[in-house]
Amino acid sequence: MQALKQIEIVGGGLSGLSLAIALRNRNVPVIVHEALSYPRHRVCGEFISGVSQQTLDALGIADIMEQCARHDLVSWWNGATMMGQYRLPSAAYAISRYRLDALLCDRLRAVGGVVQETNRQQFTDKEGLVWAAGRRPAKGQWLGLKMHVRGLTMSSGLEMHLGQHGYAGLARVEDGWVNLCGLFRIQSDIQGKQEELLLGYLHQCGLHVLADKIEHCEWRVGSFHATAGFQLGRQQMPTSMLGIGDSESIIPPFTGNGMSMALQAAEMGISPLEQYANHQQSWQQTLQSVHELQLRRFLRRLTFSQWMHRLILAPSLRRPLEILSTNQLLPFRFLYSVTR
Repeated sequence: MQALKQIEIVGGGLSGLSLAIALRNRNVPVIVHEALSYPRHRVCGEFISGVSQQTLDALGIADIMEQCARHDLVSWWNGATMMGQYRLPSAAYAISRYRLDALLCDRLRAVGGVVQETNRQQFTDKEGLVWAAGRRPAKGQWLGLKMHVRGLTMSSGLEMHLGQHGYAGLARVEDGWVNLCGLFRIQSDIQGKQEELLLGYLHQCGLHVLADKIEHCEWRVGSFHATAGFQLGRQQMPTSMLGIGDSESIIPPFTGNGMSMALQAAEMGISPLEQYANHQQSWQQTLQSVHELQLRRFLRRLTFSQWMHRLILAPSLRRPLEILSTNQLLPFRFLYSVTR
């Protein structure tokens, strides 16, 4: 019998760690290269909606997700006006990446996987290597900002706040903390450090009420994070490389859910990579298989989410959207189904 081939995964985020755990549960040797160390904060909405129990079971992380808060009610706001509240078809999981990534890392090590922290890798194609290190730097017009606050009164466990040049989401996570994560169109005249920068963008978007509430909350030390230099949609991955998660595509956060896509992409990589490790197919066949699976499952979702993203930021459509939503005429369940 031939020894199983080792799979290397660059990037110890949600998709990389989940895929590695699933492969180890199938006895595939795995090593994960993580550029930084655990635990740490990331720019992320920190809630997962639309992922199935089947996916969690396949990845072997269903018991970890049971430790998450669950929210099934989401409130949509247009500035200071609540447009409506909607019940999710299935409750979303809410947990900070600070906690979730650390739990996944511990699980991977417990099942025999190797995690090398503070081990940044060069962007290169290599047989048996999966690139899950997130977005590649690219010119873009968007800025992502994130911070944890405590002492915030919310209308529901999840809130989405639509502004003039971006939007912000709130998710109640563990220990009374609320994750505030926003996507804003970059404005060169807004300056400041950490809290000042985040408050500046909230005010610039017209989210004054939210900004005033946040300013009087307790801010979690070390939780501020920012990211820029990226483009939404399909990412420019070489055809000779296998990318999953944000390395393959980035969905607009207001109209999609990147965390559920990360887990689903990891699930799609399990069988092809297991077959490769067991000498049952070539690396080229494995690349093609995972690529086609992701394209087939995500292309419509990405296209529709980007179309919706442009619509909700169009000033001329803001008032009609508000009218539809406040009168419960917005087809929420349909929009949810095509973006999940």
